[in-house]
Amino acid sequence: MHTPPQRILIIRLSALGDLVMSSPLIRMLRDSYPQAHIVWLVQDEGADLLSANADLDEVMILPRRHWRELWREYRWLKLAREIYDFSVTLRKRQFDTVLDLQGLLKSAIWARLSKARQRLGLRSREGSGVLMTHVINAPRGDRRIGSEYRYLADQFGLKGAFTMHIALSNNDDQYGHHAKVSFGPYVVLCPFTTRPQKHWFDDFWVQLVQQLQQNNLKCLMLGGPGDRLAAQKILDRNDLDIVDMTGHTSLRQAAALIHYAKLLIGVDTGLTHMGIALDTPTIALFGSTCPYQDTGKDNVQVLYKKLDCSPCRRHPTCKGEYTCMRSLKPADVAATAQTLLESS
Repeated sequence: MHTPPQRILIIRLSALGDLVMSSPLIRMLRDSYPQAHIVWLVQDEGADLLSANADLDEVMILPRRHWRELWREYRWLKLAREIYDFSVTLRKRQFDTVLDLQGLLKSAIWARLSKARQRLGLRSREGSGVLMTHVINAPRGDRRIGSEYRYLADQFGLKGAFTMHIALSNNDDQYGHHAKVSFGPYVVLCPFTTRPQKHWFDDFWVQLVQQLQQNNLKCLMLGGPGDRLAAQKILDRNDLDIVDMTGHTSLRQAAALIHYAKLLIGVDTGLTHMGIALDTPTIALFGSTCPYQDTGKDNVQVLYKKLDCSPCRRHPTCKGEYTCMRSLKPADVAATAQTLLESS
């Protein structure tokens, strides 16, 4: 690259886990181009995770929820006007470089509408590559966490270490510290995710909590507002001593609770990846998705039993048995938890 970028737009609109795993690029861009104006474009549900990061000059929010409401209400003219106004606002920022970390049409469109002369797209799906000036296809087989973002950083020539980072405000930190004082040592549970084949089973969570409570550890459950019904199914199974915070925190408040936890146990979901980013001892339960096996940290254990059908990703063949997740037994998870707690 002959001319250092002056105005950089990062696009990763959605997927909490990928927002966490791509977070090292913020610091690496800042270290490489200290005078550049760096902006992240993200959908409204993920903005809270980025808004306290001092290395970003701005977080631009794509109001997806509002636009979906307009669509459902058949207010299509207003929707069209707002989308047009947003594209004009984006273009007025005069970005010279865009990094599309999503590689989908919905992200590539905004990259193209920015009018940036240099548009680098990570992978190319749904025909998004035609809207890029450069497409970066990360090699397969790299088991490191955030491997595709590491590859993009290398290709872009960024300086610094690839270190995941979640910025918390003073209020967030105080929120987490207050929980630590109030609850004493606690374990964070993150049972919820977007696909049923990535879930662990309710009765397994119940058995795990019972074993953790034998060691006098308070269990605190995290999730989003949409997870409340699923959380209640676990809470109703037995008289368990679980602090249910599902849907009651912001993303950064959830991060603060994770930061002060003694241990996090979760499935393949964004909150679990946050535990690794915040250097909290973490047990990650994987099944249908191929896990990162190298997190670069000694206080993380990835539990995964590869089967002949693994990884099935979005197309399970087990007819709802989810054998891969069923092979992860509560007693084994509890034993791993005890080992991590003793070593930390």
